[in-house]
Amino acid sequence: MKSSFSRSFFTAATILLLALVVLGTSFQLQVNHYMEDTTVTGLQQDAAIIANLAAAYSVDGSLNSRDLLLNLDIISQVTDADVVICDHNGFIILCSDALTGCDHEGWQLNREYLTTVIEHGSYTATGVIKNLYPDERYVVSSPILNGDQAKGIVIVSAPTATTNQILNRISNIFLTAATFVVLLAVMAVTAFARRESRPLRDMAKAANAFAHGNLKARVRLEEDYSEEMEELALAFNNMALSLQKSEYQRQEFVANVSHELKTPMTTISGYIDGILDGTIPENRREYYLRIVSDETKRLSRLVRSMLDISQLQKEEGIPEDKKMHFDLEECAGQVLITFEKKINDKKLDVDVDFPEHPVYTFANRDYVTQVIYNLLDNAVKFCPEGRTLGLKIREGGNKAYISISNEGDTIPAEELPLVFDRFHKLDKSRSQNRDGWGLGLYIVKTIVCSHGENISVSSKDGKTEFTFTMPLVN
Repeated sequence: MKSSFSRSFFTAATILLLALVVLGTSFQLQVNHYMEDTTVTGLQQDAAIIANLAAAYSVDGSLNSRDLLLNLDIISQVTDADVVICDHNGFIILCSDALTGCDHEGWQLNREYLTTVIEHGSYTATGVIKNLYPDERYVVSSPILNGDQAKGIVIVSAPTATTNQILNRISNIFLTAATFVVLLAVMAVTAFARRESRPLRDMAKAANAFAHGNLKARVRLEEDYSEEMEELALAFNNMALSLQKSEYQRQEFVANVSHELKTPMTTISGYIDGILDGTIPENRREYYLRIVSDETKRLSRLVRSMLDISQLQKEEGIPEDKKMHFDLEECAGQVLITFEKKINDKKLDVDVDFPEHPVYTFANRDYVTQVIYNLLDNAVKFCPEGRTLGLKIREGGNKAYISISNEGDTIPAEELPLVFDRFHKLDKSRSQNRDGWGLGLYIVKTIVCSHGENISVSSKDGKTEFTFTMPLVN
Protein backbone atom coordinates (compact mmCIF):
# COMPACT_ATOMS: atom_id res chain seq x y z
CA MET A 1 0.00 0.00 0.00
CA LYS A 2 1.42 3.34 -1.01
CA SER A 3 1.92 6.03 1.62
CA SER A 4 0.47 9.50 1.26
CA PHE A 5 4.04 10.76 0.78
CA SER A 6 4.68 8.50 -2.22
CA ARG A 7 1.25 9.24 -3.67
CA SER A 8 1.82 12.99 -3.35
CA PHE A 9 5.34 12.71 -4.76
CA PHE A 10 4.46 10.62 -7.81
CA THR A 11 1.29 12.63 -8.48
CA ALA A 12 3.17 15.92 -8.37
CA ALA A 13 6.05 14.49 -10.45
CA THR A 14 3.65 13.15 -13.09
CA ILE A 15 1.77 16.45 -13.30
CA LEU A 16 5.04 18.38 -13.53
CA LEU A 17 6.42 16.15 -16.28
CA LEU A 18 3.19 16.30 -18.25
CA ALA A 19 3.12 20.07 -17.84
CA LEU A 20 6.70 20.39 -19.06
CA VAL A 21 6.06 18.09 -22.03
CA VAL A 22 2.92 19.98 -23.02
CA LEU A 23 4.61 23.34 -22.48
CA GLY A 24 7.72 22.33 -24.38
CA THR A 25 5.80 20.84 -27.30
CA SER A 26 3.41 23.79 -27.60
CA PHE A 27 6.29 26.28 -27.24
CA GLN A 28 8.35 24.55 -29.94
CA LEU A 29 5.35 24.36 -32.27
CA GLN A 30 4.61 28.03 -31.75
CA VAL A 31 8.24 29.06 -32.32
CA ASN A 32 8.49 26.82 -35.38
CA HIS A 33 5.29 28.29 -36.79
CA TYR A 34 6.48 31.81 -36.06
CA MET A 35 9.86 31.29 -37.70
CA GLU A 36 8.33 29.64 -40.75
CA ASP A 37 5.90 32.54 -41.14
CA THR A 38 8.71 35.07 -40.68
CA THR A 39 10.99 33.32 -43.17
CA VAL A 40 8.26 32.87 -45.78
CA THR A 41 7.08 36.46 -45.36
CA GLY A 42 10.64 37.70 -45.88
CA LEU A 43 11.07 35.53 -48.97
CA GLN A 44 7.78 36.80 -50.38
CA GLN A 45 8.92 40.39 -49.93
CA ASP A 46 12.30 39.61 -51.48
CA ALA A 47 10.67 37.81 -54.42
CA ALA A 48 8.35 40.78 -55.07
CA ILE A 49 11.25 43.27 -54.97
CA ILE A 50 13.47 41.16 -57.24
CA ALA A 51 10.58 40.56 -59.67
CA ASN A 52 10.00 44.31 -59.92
CA LEU A 53 13.74 44.88 -60.39
CA ALA A 54 13.96 42.21 -63.11
CA ALA A 55 10.87 43.64 -64.80
CA ALA A 56 12.63 47.04 -64.97
CA TYR A 57 15.66 45.45 -66.61
CA SER A 58 13.47 43.56 -69.09
CA VAL A 59 12.07 46.85 -70.41
CA ASP A 60 15.45 48.04 -71.71
CA GLY A 61 16.93 44.71 -72.66
CA SER A 62 17.36 41.08 -71.75
CA LEU A 63 16.97 39.59 -68.30
CA ASN A 64 20.43 38.06 -68.75
CA SER A 65 22.17 41.23 -67.59
CA ARG A 66 25.45 41.57 -65.70
CA ASP A 67 24.09 44.42 -63.62
CA LEU A 68 21.02 42.40 -62.61
CA LEU A 69 23.28 39.52 -61.60
CA LEU A 70 25.34 41.86 -59.39
CA ASN A 71 22.15 43.06 -57.74
CA LEU A 72 21.03 39.46 -57.19
CA ASP A 73 24.35 38.68 -55.54
CA ILE A 74 24.04 41.66 -53.18
CA ILE A 75 20.43 40.79 -52.31
CA SER A 76 21.38 37.17 -51.71
CA GLN A 77 24.18 38.12 -49.31
CA VAL A 78 21.99 40.61 -47.43
CA THR A 79 18.94 38.32 -47.09
CA ASP A 80 20.86 35.04 -46.83
CA ALA A 81 18.59 33.60 -49.53
CA ASP A 82 19.33 32.01 -52.94
CA VAL A 83 17.82 33.59 -56.05
CA VAL A 84 17.40 32.25 -59.59
CA ILE A 85 15.70 33.89 -62.58
CA CYS A 86 14.02 31.88 -65.31
CA ASP A 87 12.88 33.17 -68.69
CA HIS A 88 9.37 32.72 -70.05
CA ASN A 89 10.25 29.19 -71.23
CA GLY A 90 11.42 28.11 -67.78
CA PHE A 91 15.19 28.12 -68.51
CA ILE A 92 17.39 29.44 -65.69
CA ILE A 93 19.34 32.42 -67.03
CA LEU A 94 20.67 33.98 -63.78
CA CYS A 95 21.68 32.48 -60.44
CA SER A 96 22.96 34.24 -57.34
CA ASP A 97 25.28 31.32 -56.52
CA ALA A 98 28.14 32.65 -58.66
CA LEU A 99 28.87 35.85 -60.56
CA THR A 100 30.75 34.01 -63.33
CA GLY A 101 27.98 31.50 -63.91
CA CYS A 102 26.94 28.30 -62.25
CA ASP A 103 25.81 24.80 -63.10
CA HIS A 104 22.14 25.80 -62.74
CA GLU A 105 22.16 28.02 -65.81
CA GLY A 106 20.41 26.43 -68.76
CA TRP A 107 18.37 24.05 -66.59
CA GLN A 108 14.70 24.13 -67.53
CA LEU A 109 11.99 24.46 -64.90
CA ASN A 110 8.96 22.22 -64.90
CA ARG A 111 6.44 23.72 -67.31
CA GLU A 112 3.50 23.04 -65.03
CA TYR A 113 5.19 24.85 -62.13
CA LEU A 114 5.98 27.80 -64.40
CA THR A 115 2.35 28.08 -65.46
CA THR A 116 1.14 27.85 -61.86
CA VAL A 117 3.38 30.72 -60.71
CA ILE A 118 2.33 32.97 -63.62
CA GLU A 119 -1.40 32.24 -63.18
CA HIS A 120 -1.46 32.73 -59.42
CA GLY A 121 0.88 35.75 -59.34
CA SER A 122 2.90 34.08 -56.55
CA TYR A 123 3.50 30.60 -55.24
CA THR A 124 4.88 29.39 -51.91
CA ALA A 125 5.98 25.85 -51.07
CA THR A 126 8.32 23.83 -48.87
CA GLY A 127 10.38 20.92 -50.14
CA VAL A 128 13.30 19.84 -52.31
CA ILE A 129 13.81 21.52 -55.73
CA LYS A 130 15.07 18.61 -57.83
CA ASN A 131 18.19 19.19 -59.93
CA LEU A 132 18.55 22.65 -58.33
CA TYR A 133 19.13 22.30 -54.58
CA PRO A 134 19.60 18.99 -52.73
CA ASP A 135 18.30 20.16 -49.35
CA GLU A 136 14.79 20.97 -48.20
CA ARG A 137 13.88 24.63 -48.60
CA TYR A 138 11.25 27.31 -48.21
CA VAL A 139 10.51 28.38 -51.78
CA VAL A 140 8.70 31.52 -53.00
CA SER A 141 8.23 32.23 -56.71
CA SER A 142 6.91 35.41 -58.35
CA PRO A 143 6.34 36.23 -62.05
CA ILE A 144 8.33 38.94 -63.87
CA LEU A 145 5.68 41.04 -65.58
CA ASN A 146 6.19 43.63 -68.28
CA GLY A 147 2.72 45.03 -68.63
CA ASP A 148 0.48 41.98 -69.10
CA GLN A 149 3.28 39.89 -70.57
CA ALA A 150 5.23 37.45 -68.37
CA LYS A 151 8.97 37.66 -69.10
CA GLY A 152 9.85 34.90 -66.64
CA ILE A 153 9.79 34.10 -62.93
CA VAL A 154 11.94 34.70 -59.85
CA ILE A 155 12.58 31.83 -57.44
CA VAL A 156 13.79 32.87 -53.96
CA SER A 157 14.60 30.07 -51.50
CA ALA A 158 16.21 29.50 -48.13
CA PRO A 159 17.17 26.17 -46.52
CA THR A 160 14.96 24.93 -43.68
CA ALA A 161 18.08 23.73 -41.88
CA THR A 162 18.72 27.28 -40.64
CA THR A 163 15.36 27.37 -38.90
CA ASN A 164 15.91 23.87 -37.52
CA GLN A 165 19.24 24.93 -36.02
CA ILE A 166 17.58 27.78 -34.17
CA LEU A 167 14.84 25.43 -32.95
CA ASN A 168 17.45 22.95 -31.74
CA ARG A 169 19.21 25.68 -29.78
CA ILE A 170 15.91 26.75 -28.21
CA SER A 171 15.11 23.10 -27.40
CA ASN A 172 18.48 22.65 -25.71
CA ILE A 173 17.94 25.77 -23.61
CA PHE A 174 14.43 24.58 -22.68
CA LEU A 175 15.66 21.09 -21.75
CA THR A 176 18.40 22.54 -19.56
CA ALA A 177 15.95 24.83 -17.79
CA ALA A 178 13.37 22.02 -17.50
CA THR A 179 15.93 19.68 -15.93
CA PHE A 180 16.84 22.32 -13.38
CA VAL A 181 13.15 22.95 -12.64
CA VAL A 182 12.46 19.22 -12.25
CA LEU A 183 15.33 18.76 -9.80
CA LEU A 184 14.25 21.81 -7.82
CA ALA A 185 10.62 20.63 -7.87
CA VAL A 186 11.58 17.13 -6.70
CA MET A 187 13.35 18.56 -3.67
CA ALA A 188 10.48 20.94 -2.95
CA VAL A 189 7.79 18.25 -3.36
CA THR A 190 9.75 15.86 -1.14
CA ALA A 191 9.98 18.38 1.65
CA PHE A 192 6.35 19.45 1.19
CA ALA A 193 4.97 15.90 1.07
CA ARG A 194 6.82 14.87 4.21
CA ARG A 195 5.57 17.94 6.06
CA GLU A 196 1.97 17.45 4.86
CA SER A 197 1.89 13.72 5.67
CA ARG A 198 2.92 14.26 9.30
CA PRO A 199 -0.47 15.59 10.48
CA LEU A 200 -2.18 12.71 8.66
CA ARG A 201 -0.12 10.26 10.69
CA ASP A 202 -1.07 12.14 13.87
CA MET A 203 -4.74 11.91 12.90
CA ALA A 204 -4.40 8.19 12.23
CA LYS A 205 -2.96 7.68 15.71
CA ALA A 206 -5.77 9.73 17.28
CA ALA A 207 -8.41 7.84 15.29
CA ASN A 208 -6.90 4.50 16.35
CA ALA A 209 -6.92 5.57 20.00
CA PHE A 210 -10.54 6.76 19.65
CA ALA A 211 -11.54 3.44 18.10
CA HIS A 212 -10.05 1.60 21.09
CA GLY A 213 -12.29 3.46 23.53
CA ASN A 214 -10.29 6.58 24.32
CA LEU A 215 -13.13 9.05 23.70
CA LYS A 216 -10.92 11.94 24.79
CA ALA A 217 -8.37 11.40 22.00
CA ARG A 218 -7.90 14.55 19.92
CA VAL A 219 -5.55 15.81 17.20
CA ARG A 220 -3.14 18.46 18.41
CA LEU A 221 -3.08 21.54 16.19
CA GLU A 222 0.32 22.88 15.16
CA GLU A 223 1.17 26.36 13.91
CA ASP A 224 2.81 25.03 10.72
CA TYR A 225 -0.35 23.19 9.61
CA SER A 226 -1.75 24.28 6.28
CA GLU A 227 -5.24 25.76 6.19
CA GLU A 228 -6.70 22.54 4.78
CA MET A 229 -4.92 20.37 7.37
CA GLU A 230 -6.08 22.68 10.13
CA GLU A 231 -9.67 22.40 8.86
CA LEU A 232 -9.32 18.61 8.68
CA ALA A 233 -7.92 18.44 12.20
CA LEU A 234 -10.71 20.68 13.50
CA ALA A 235 -13.28 18.57 11.66
CA PHE A 236 -11.80 15.41 13.20
CA ASN A 237 -11.86 16.92 16.68
CA ASN A 238 -15.43 18.13 16.18
CA MET A 239 -16.41 14.67 14.96
CA ALA A 240 -14.72 13.07 17.98
CA LEU A 241 -16.51 15.54 20.27
CA SER A 242 -19.82 14.81 18.56
CA LEU A 243 -19.31 11.04 18.87
CA GLN A 244 -18.31 11.46 22.49
CA LYS A 245 -21.44 13.53 23.09
CA SER A 246 -23.55 10.97 21.23
CA GLU A 247 -22.17 8.20 23.41
CA TYR A 248 -22.97 10.18 26.53
CA GLN A 249 -26.44 10.94 25.14
CA ARG A 250 -26.95 7.26 24.39
CA GLN A 251 -26.06 6.38 27.95
CA GLU A 252 -28.31 9.18 29.23
CA PHE A 253 -31.06 8.01 26.88
CA VAL A 254 -30.94 4.49 28.28
CA ALA A 255 -30.95 5.86 31.82
CA ASN A 256 -33.85 8.22 31.06
CA VAL A 257 -35.93 5.52 29.38
CA SER A 258 -35.27 3.21 32.29
CA HIS A 259 -36.35 5.95 34.71
CA GLU A 260 -39.43 6.88 32.70
CA LEU A 261 -40.55 3.27 32.35
CA LYS A 262 -39.83 2.36 35.93
CA THR A 263 -42.36 4.77 37.50
CA PRO A 264 -45.48 3.81 35.48
CA MET A 265 -44.53 0.12 35.49
CA THR A 266 -44.15 0.23 39.27
CA THR A 267 -47.51 2.04 39.56
CA ILE A 268 -49.26 -0.45 37.30
CA SER A 269 -47.71 -3.46 39.04
CA GLY A 270 -48.50 -2.12 42.53
CA TYR A 271 -52.16 -1.35 41.78
CA ILE A 272 -52.75 -4.68 40.01
CA ASP A 273 -51.09 -6.60 42.84
CA GLY A 274 -53.25 -4.64 45.30
CA ILE A 275 -56.38 -5.60 43.38
CA LEU A 276 -55.33 -9.25 43.13
CA ASP A 277 -54.40 -9.72 46.78
CA GLY A 278 -57.44 -7.77 48.04
CA THR A 279 -55.47 -4.86 49.54
CA ILE A 280 -57.53 -2.44 47.46
CA PRO A 281 -61.23 -2.69 48.39
CA GLU A 282 -63.70 -3.60 45.72
CA ASN A 283 -65.40 -0.21 45.71
CA ARG A 284 -62.05 1.48 44.85
CA ARG A 285 -60.93 -0.94 42.15
CA GLU A 286 -62.51 0.99 39.29
CA TYR A 287 -60.68 4.16 40.36
CA TYR A 288 -57.30 2.44 40.42
CA LEU A 289 -57.99 0.54 37.22
CA ARG A 290 -58.52 3.91 35.51
CA ILE A 291 -55.11 4.99 36.82
CA VAL A 292 -53.61 1.77 35.43
CA SER A 293 -55.34 2.45 32.09
CA ASP A 294 -53.97 6.00 31.95
CA GLU A 295 -50.45 4.78 32.73
CA THR A 296 -50.76 2.10 30.06
CA LYS A 297 -51.82 4.70 27.49
CA ARG A 298 -48.89 6.88 28.47
CA LEU A 299 -46.53 3.95 27.95
CA SER A 300 -48.16 3.34 24.57
CA ARG A 301 -47.63 6.99 23.60
CA LEU A 302 -43.98 6.76 24.62
CA VAL A 303 -43.41 3.65 22.51
CA ARG A 304 -45.27 5.19 19.55
CA SER A 305 -43.22 8.39 19.81
CA MET A 306 -39.96 6.44 19.95
CA LEU A 307 -41.03 4.38 16.93
CA ASP A 308 -41.86 7.56 14.99
CA ILE A 309 -38.42 8.97 15.81
CA SER A 310 -36.71 5.73 14.82
CA GLN A 311 -38.59 5.59 11.51
CA LEU A 312 -37.69 9.19 10.63
CA GLN A 313 -34.04 8.66 11.49
CA LYS A 314 -33.98 5.42 9.53
CA GLU A 315 -35.38 7.02 6.38
CA GLU A 316 -32.87 9.92 6.61
CA GLY A 317 -35.38 12.26 5.03
CA ILE A 318 -38.97 12.20 3.87
CA PRO A 319 -39.34 10.20 0.60
CA GLU A 320 -40.78 12.23 -2.27
CA ASP A 321 -43.64 9.77 -2.77
CA LYS A 322 -44.85 10.54 0.78
CA LYS A 323 -45.08 14.28 0.12
CA MET A 324 -48.02 16.20 -1.30
CA HIS A 325 -49.12 19.74 -2.14
CA PHE A 326 -51.38 21.26 0.52
CA ASP A 327 -52.36 24.60 2.05
CA LEU A 328 -50.47 25.38 5.27
CA GLU A 329 -53.20 27.81 6.38
CA GLU A 330 -55.88 25.12 6.13
CA CYS A 331 -53.66 22.59 7.91
CA ALA A 332 -52.79 24.96 10.78
CA GLY A 333 -56.40 26.10 11.09
CA GLN A 334 -57.68 22.54 11.44
CA VAL A 335 -55.12 21.80 14.15
CA LEU A 336 -56.03 24.99 16.02
CA ILE A 337 -59.72 23.96 16.06
CA THR A 338 -58.81 20.75 17.95
CA PHE A 339 -57.55 22.90 20.84
CA GLU A 340 -60.77 24.93 21.04
CA LYS A 341 -61.89 23.40 24.34
CA LYS A 342 -58.49 23.80 26.05
CA ILE A 343 -58.25 27.40 24.79
CA ASN A 344 -61.74 28.23 26.06
CA ASP A 345 -61.09 26.53 29.41
CA LYS A 346 -58.01 28.73 29.95
CA LYS A 347 -59.75 31.81 28.45
CA LEU A 348 -56.85 32.44 26.08
CA ASP A 349 -56.81 35.16 23.44
CA VAL A 350 -55.81 33.73 20.04
CA ASP A 351 -53.88 35.97 17.61
CA VAL A 352 -54.00 34.44 14.12
CA ASP A 353 -52.03 36.17 11.34
CA PHE A 354 -52.35 34.45 7.93
CA PRO A 355 -51.84 35.88 4.41
CA GLU A 356 -55.05 36.63 2.53
CA HIS A 357 -54.20 33.97 -0.05
CA PRO A 358 -53.44 30.23 0.36
CA VAL A 359 -49.85 29.29 1.23
CA TYR A 360 -48.99 26.02 -0.49
CA THR A 361 -46.13 23.72 0.40
CA PHE A 362 -44.84 20.34 -0.76
CA ALA A 363 -44.31 18.11 2.28
CA ASN A 364 -45.73 15.21 4.28
CA ARG A 365 -49.03 16.59 5.58
CA ASP A 366 -49.37 14.15 8.47
CA TYR A 367 -45.92 15.02 9.79
CA VAL A 368 -46.45 18.77 9.40
CA THR A 369 -49.78 18.41 11.21
CA GLN A 370 -47.96 16.62 14.03
CA VAL A 371 -45.37 19.43 14.24
CA ILE A 372 -48.06 22.12 14.51
CA TYR A 373 -50.04 19.99 16.99
CA ASN A 374 -47.03 19.42 19.28
CA LEU A 375 -46.07 23.11 19.22
CA LEU A 376 -49.63 24.28 19.87
CA ASP A 377 -50.00 21.70 22.63
CA ASN A 378 -46.91 23.08 24.39
CA ALA A 379 -47.99 26.68 23.77
CA VAL A 380 -51.46 26.09 25.28
CA LYS A 381 -50.06 24.04 28.17
CA PHE A 382 -47.53 26.70 29.27
CA CYS A 383 -49.66 29.77 28.52
CA PRO A 384 -51.15 31.22 31.73
CA GLU A 385 -54.90 31.72 31.93
CA GLY A 386 -56.18 34.81 30.12
CA ARG A 387 -52.97 35.41 28.16
CA THR A 388 -52.36 35.39 24.37
CA LEU A 389 -51.64 32.45 22.06
CA GLY A 390 -50.19 33.32 18.64
CA LEU A 391 -50.24 31.48 15.29
CA LYS A 392 -48.65 33.21 12.30
CA ILE A 393 -47.70 32.21 8.75
CA ARG A 394 -45.60 34.44 6.51
CA GLU A 395 -43.75 34.08 3.21
CA GLY A 396 -40.13 34.92 2.50
CA GLY A 397 -38.19 34.01 -0.62
CA ASN A 398 -38.88 30.35 -1.36
CA LYS A 399 -39.81 29.49 2.23
CA ALA A 400 -42.95 29.55 4.33
CA TYR A 401 -42.40 30.51 7.99
CA ILE A 402 -44.83 29.09 10.56
CA SER A 403 -44.60 30.68 14.02
CA ILE A 404 -46.38 29.55 17.20
CA SER A 405 -46.03 31.72 20.31
CA ASN A 406 -47.43 32.12 23.79
CA GLU A 407 -47.14 34.58 26.64
CA GLY A 408 -45.85 33.28 29.93
CA ASP A 409 -42.62 32.53 31.73
CA THR A 410 -39.45 33.29 29.78
CA ILE A 411 -37.23 30.29 29.08
CA PRO A 412 -33.75 30.89 30.57
CA ALA A 413 -31.09 31.58 27.93
CA GLU A 414 -29.03 28.58 29.04
CA GLU A 415 -32.04 26.32 28.50
CA LEU A 416 -32.85 27.42 24.93
CA PRO A 417 -30.20 25.21 23.21
CA LEU A 418 -31.56 22.19 25.13
CA VAL A 419 -35.29 22.45 24.49
CA PHE A 420 -35.13 20.10 21.48
CA ASP A 421 -33.16 17.39 23.32
CA ARG A 422 -34.75 14.06 24.15
CA PHE A 423 -36.38 13.84 27.59
CA HIS A 424 -35.47 17.45 28.37
CA LYS A 425 -37.92 19.14 30.73
CA LEU A 426 -37.51 22.63 32.08
CA ASP A 427 -38.68 21.69 35.57
CA LYS A 428 -36.20 18.75 35.74
CA SER A 429 -38.95 16.77 37.52
CA ARG A 430 -40.74 13.94 35.79
CA SER A 431 -43.50 13.89 38.33
CA GLN A 432 -44.59 17.51 38.06
CA ASN A 433 -45.69 17.13 34.45
CA ARG A 434 -47.10 13.70 33.85
CA ASP A 435 -48.74 14.64 30.54
CA GLY A 436 -45.47 14.45 28.57
CA TRP A 437 -42.18 12.62 28.26
CA GLY A 438 -39.96 15.41 26.97
CA LEU A 439 -40.11 13.92 23.46
CA GLY A 440 -42.56 16.35 21.81
CA LEU A 441 -40.05 19.01 20.74
CA TYR A 442 -37.47 16.36 19.85
CA ILE A 443 -40.00 14.78 17.47
CA VAL A 444 -40.81 18.24 16.07
CA LYS A 445 -37.16 18.95 15.29
CA THR A 446 -36.66 15.47 13.82
CA ILE A 447 -39.64 15.91 11.46
CA VAL A 448 -38.60 19.42 10.36
CA CYS A 449 -34.99 18.36 9.76
CA SER A 450 -36.20 15.30 7.83
CA HIS A 451 -37.78 17.74 5.38
CA GLY A 452 -34.44 19.52 5.05
CA GLU A 453 -35.80 22.58 6.88
CA ASN A 454 -34.96 24.46 10.09
CA ILE A 455 -36.65 25.26 13.39
CA SER A 456 -35.69 27.90 15.95
CA VAL A 457 -36.90 29.17 19.31
CA SER A 458 -36.72 32.57 21.00
CA SER A 459 -37.87 33.59 24.46
CA LYS A 460 -37.69 37.08 25.91
CA ASP A 461 -39.85 39.60 27.73
CA GLY A 462 -42.40 36.97 28.67
CA LYS A 463 -43.01 35.71 25.12
CA THR A 464 -41.79 32.39 23.71
CA GLU A 465 -41.97 31.73 19.98
CA PHE A 466 -41.15 28.64 17.91
CA THR A 467 -40.65 29.16 14.15
CA PHE A 468 -40.08 26.46 11.54
CA THR A 469 -39.82 26.59 7.76
CA MET A 470 -41.36 24.60 4.93
CA PRO A 471 -40.74 24.90 1.16
CA LEU A 472 -43.01 27.46 -0.49
CA VAL A 473 -44.78 26.32 -3.67
CA ASN A 474 -46.39 29.02 -5.82
